[in-house]
Amino acid sequence: MRIEVSSKNIRFFEALASETRIKMIELLRGQPMNMKELAEKLDISPAVVTKHAQLLERAGIISCKSLTARRGTQKICSLLLDQAHLQFKSDDRSMDQYTVSIPVGQYTSYQVTPTCGLATPEKIIGKVNDPRYFADPEHVHASIIWFGSGYVAYRIPNFVLVGQTVRSLEISLEICSEAHRHDEQWPSDISFYINDVCLGTWTCPGDFGGPPGLYNPPWWTYYNTQHGLLKTITVTGEMTVIDGEPLSQVTMNDLNIEPEKELLLKIAVHEDAKNCRGVNIFGKHFGNYNQDILVTMHY
Repeated sequence: MRIEVSSKNIRFFEALASETRIKMIELLRGQPMNMKELAEKLDISPAVVTKHAQLLERAGIISCKSLTARRGTQKICSLLLDQAHLQFKSDDRSMDQYTVSIPVGQYTSYQVTPTCGLATPEKIIGKVNDPRYFADPEHVHASIIWFGSGYVAYRIPNFVLVGQTVRSLEISLEICSEAHRHDEQWPSDISFYINDVCLGTWTCPGDFGGPPGLYNPPWWTYYNTQHGLLKTITVTGEMTVIDGEPLSQVTMNDLNIEPEKELLLKIAVHEDAKNCRGVNIFGKHFGNYNQDILVTMHY
């Protein structure tokens, strides 16, 4: 996420101007926590924690969601941001951008092998571990998909006009490996492509179970994958990074982006990869981040 250092973003900077709130962010790095757990770790009252959480939530740094517990409800807090880049210098050219949200079920082509499946917020589509159901017309409504190897591809609209140049590209999505049920020690090599150019391969450490995903529907059982990691891949004129760490030397010039011509995003797990252990792709209503695949173009 790019944050311009200006008065319009003062709420964001005010939210960070507290040692207690910084400690809350540190605690939430490991996993989502409820208000009581945060209060105990910080040695302050739940009421004070709630006020701090409200400021962080208004700034878009964390998310707080009420979930049903054994006795009433509990409010669970989780981090929304993995990183934020501060922009100090004003550059009018960098201010032009647009973001498109691509539902995870709206892939335009695929080739998958089990374990595999897809689900809407209401139900599993077809049968689990049967790749034929990836062709079910209902796939466009899926909010989570998973497969052991293969790929899914998405068309990304390009609204940049002739005479304009795309300066950088960001892809944000929640993702993890794919194991039977789940296994947090299950590394998988996941590759990302734009226009058939490989941006690089990232090794996800595992398939995450444990605490329920904040946005999972009630019928999604404990045995299923619960959440992923929110990753941001950024392609610039110099290189490609993932969450700020180098991923490859691919630059914008390598992507063959033409004005007014759509882009093709492909997410793949190759059978010949060192760690061919599948992928889960989360959209809205699943996992810990209530978003689909977000693609942002800066021009």
